[in-house]
Amino acid sequence: MKITYHGHSTIAIETQGTKLLIDPFITGNGTTDLNVETTKADWILVTHGHSDHLGDTVAIAKQNDATVIGIVELCSFVAKQGVKKNHGMNIGGKFSFPFGTVKMVMAQHSTGYEADGEMVYLGEPAGFLIESEGKTVYLAGDTALFSDMALFAEAEIDAAFLPIGDNFTMGPEDAAKAAALLKAKTVVPIHYNTFPLIKQDPQKFIDLLPEGVGKVMQVGQTIEV
Repeated sequence: MKITYHGHSTIAIETQGTKLLIDPFITGNGTTDLNVETTKADWILVTHGHSDHLGDTVAIAKQNDATVIGIVELCSFVAKQGVKKNHGMNIGGKFSFPFGTVKMVMAQHSTGYEADGEMVYLGEPAGFLIESEGKTVYLAGDTALFSDMALFAEAEIDAAFLPIGDNFTMGPEDAAKAAALLKAKTVVPIHYNTFPLIKQDPQKFIDLLPEGVGKVMQVGQTIEV
């Protein structure tokens, strides 16, 4: 699996000849290296309905004829926006896709999306455990620390992507506690430095982890797991 970080919480995964795109926040994201018109995806996974995660999902899904994976209310919303392919899930559910399996897990956060001047409920926030090519990747989405993360360790996580920005999500200290519960081989910080309220030094987070576990990914950088 090749995993590329595109700023904030936007991540691309190439596996089984398929491209997955997670939380494609491009428009208004000063940290990303992507632009909407040239972004490719076969599947788009959205952790929750906030604008910095749902982002440009509708436009990218339409131009690529991609399938959106998310909680059922969010999938219903994008379908009404003209997205033809979607796969709704819910917390605790697991499904086998052509590229591997996706399990939707809980995240402690809020959700809501402003559309036509009104706040629309787009289902509960979530994280994803993706299994493909014998590897497991955990995408936490936006979340606080919660003790049930210890259960996710049973999936033998190869790489975990955890928010560290604080204010809206876990900060570095709680994210380090989450990493200890998850026991992932590699832990990558996300969701920081996009806005002043979530400004962090990612290296300080890395220093809280066991040696060799943490990895700061630069925007556009790719790792293999």
